[in-house]
Amino acid sequence: MPAPENPAWTLVVPVKTLIAAKTRLAAAAGPHRAALAVAIACDTVEAALRCALVARVVVVTADPVPAEALAGVGAHVVGDPGAGLNAALRHGAAEAVRLEPGGAVGALQADLPALRPAELARVLAAASAFDQAFLPDGAEVGTTFYGVRAGVPFTPGFGGESRARHLRRGAAELSVEGVESVRHDVDTPDDLRRALVLGVGPRTLAVAGRISATGGAEG
Repeated sequence: MPAPENPAWTLVVPVKTLIAAKTRLAAAAGPHRAALAVAIACDTVEAALRCALVARVVVVTADPVPAEALAGVGAHVVGDPGAGLNAALRHGAAEAVRLEPGGAVGALQADLPALRPAELARVLAAASAFDQAFLPDGAEVGTTFYGVRAGVPFTPGFGGESRARHLRRGAAELSVEGVESVRHDVDTPDDLRRALVLGVGPRTLAVAGRISATGGAEG
């Protein structure tokens, strides 16, 4: 099936409840952990919405606090059915298809605070050449993006060693140069430091400044 040239994508972004978000940053971020999680998600979604190939972002979350913040930056927010990460993504994808039946659908991690719209556009353009494709994270273990063409079953396999899982399921692994911001997810203090070097969005930068002021990860 030939791919349409530069199709519009709907991206599905899963956002954890704040009690479960960014637990590996808890020691470094202290009382700012929840604020940091919301800031990272908002910067990720806002950058995605500025991408020329993105029509909309569907956020899936069960927490009203990030839900309100993410709606404020332009996301279409739906509830999380509570059956795990990939079930949440499938739920969001169903909403994406309802909103635009003929569009491509992708899953994007919520913790890409250095995301650059132009780099995301290169990833989406590359993904458009395949029925299903994914982008591995910087460690070559996980996945930061998974997407399918219109009409192709959406079967994400996020969690743990998801790069190998997506390969086993037949998804094409994307090899796109110069898209570090799309591959750099933030789970640990070292990840956050590297993201700050890349250049994060304004909300993440502001919370990181408060962490630094109290002697946390960026000090």
